[in-house]
Amino acid sequence: MREGPRSGCPINAAVEALGDRWSLIVLRDIMFGGLRHFRELLANSKEGIASNILSSRLKALVAGGLLTQEEAGRGRRATYSLTEAGIETVPIMAALGSWGLRHRDTTPELRVRAQLMEDGGPALWADFMDELREIHLGIPRPHPDRPRATDRLREAYERAVAEGGAAVAP
Repeated sequence: MREGPRSGCPINAAVEALGDRWSLIVLRDIMFGGLRHFRELLANSKEGIASNILSSRLKALVAGGLLTQEEAGRGRRATYSLTEAGIETVPIMAALGSWGLRHRDTTPELRVRAQLMEDGGPALWADFMDELREIHLGIPRPHPDRPRATDRLREAYERAVAEGGAAVAP
């Protein structure tokens, strides 16, 4: 088994850590869906991830330093949390979503958050990352008076679903 990346290229190193589609989907579901437990991730996967694949990807994301796993006691569920490295993938996720908006067929209810992230740009990404730090790392938001990015994303998604998938402005 390889200890490090295939080369010293930063793009290669990032692709080796994030390049698997399931790894990105798991990170997306933890970030945007607030899912923190194995069964939640499995049950709420829009893409239908298999349990063995999910288990493998969670282990890889923990080993790669993008997630931590808080072991629970007997009969309790382990909780997965984003690390700072995982949180700093928000701009990557936003860029992938923007690319997908422009170049792939998507459904209105599932594209609304990507559109909001694109429209909100780096300011929204920073607020979202601050919230993720609060949720996953216990670091208070530096601007608690600002509206929560997670609320904006959730509300936009809920409006799109309620409207039957019609496009929703932020």
